[in-house]
Amino acid sequence: VIEAFYCNGSAEEQAEATAFDWLMHCLALTWKIIFLIVPPPSLLGAYPSFFCSLIGIGLVTVVINDAASLLGCSVGMADDLTAITLVALGTSLPDTLASRTAAISDEHADNSIGNITGSNTVNVLLGMGISWTIGSIYWAFAGVTDEWKHHQTISGSYEQLYLAKNPDGGFIVAAGAISFSVTAFAVLALVCVALLFTRRRVYGGELGGPKSAQRRDSLLCFSLWVMFIVANIVYDQVK
Repeated sequence: VIEAFYCNGSAEEQAEATAFDWLMHCLALTWKIIFLIVPPPSLLGAYPSFFCSLIGIGLVTVVINDAASLLGCSVGMADDLTAITLVALGTSLPDTLASRTAAISDEHADNSIGNITGSNTVNVLLGMGISWTIGSIYWAFAGVTDEWKHHQTISGSYEQLYLAKNPDGGFIVAAGAISFSVTAFAVLALVCVALLFTRRRVYGGELGGPKSAQRRDSLLCFSLWVMFIVANIVYDQVK
């Protein structure tokens, strides 16, 4: 419990903490206190800690999603843009910090890069798979209800668009800008992978190398993210 109130976890580490460490500590202190309810890893082989952490992360993600949606609605931002900016930043920062820690402390770059790719794999395959399966099961039992009929999309209600072909109802997710977003992501991701291969050939590893190369490639990766956001904003305005 006491470790949560120390910057970097102990009095000794706190004495050597940088301004950035203090900033992150202040930002995370509230969440550290809330997550004190998670059992310690030493209890029952860490299984209670693991599952309680998953539940806590899920609840925090719900809060982030709702808060981002409300903020996007307040400033007139489309839901798809809110998802790839505010929600994505809020849910991906833990992965970013975990990858940073792995890159600094581990001998190889496998964990830092594998954490990012593994996290996105879970998001895509489990995130959509589980939620869509639950939604499909629910609407299979619920059938056609007034709520289902009157659910509105940009093109009209479910009753107008889908009832003729789906007389028993069902779980339907209307396609939006996802096809363009995924295409843009795939192209930029290939550029990033090409950068990693180039760094391995030139510097002998995906991470590290001369300071100038580190700054240059960090700026390039950041620029790819900015290009992704800008491309989606432009597409949202012209579609």
